[in-house]
Amino acid sequence: MVRDPARSGADVRNRGITRGRLFMGSLLLSAAVINWAVALLMSPHGEPSAAGMETIRGAIVVYVRNSAIGTLVLSALAGWLLFPLRRPNKPVRDRLIGAVLAVLVLSSIYQLIWLQTSVLH
Repeated sequence: MVRDPARSGADVRNRGITRGRLFMGSLLLSAAVINWAVALLMSPHGEPSAAGMETIRGAIVVYVRNSAIGTLVLSALAGWLLFPLRRPNKPVRDRLIGAVLAVLVLSSIYQLIWLQTSVLH
């Protein structure tokens, strides 16, 4: 009995799952980069705020804190989806994704530490 390679279920299903994981991982990584960039632009680094603007500064601090936590969660999900057990033969892409994830995670952790030490106390 000869098997038809087009009908072997495991190979086709695994390829589809891997493509789906890569698509969703790329989408989540894009969302994490957008979230990170917006929070970075809203960051209260720099000049002290003018008189009467302390309430706005507090709202921005809460927003930046929540965005940093959201970036960490999105980066974790994207990393989990983009690095399946079976590795494709493209280490350059993997290293680039790893570098982007490292920048997102490290800068979000820095943002959380900076907010806690400089702004919130």
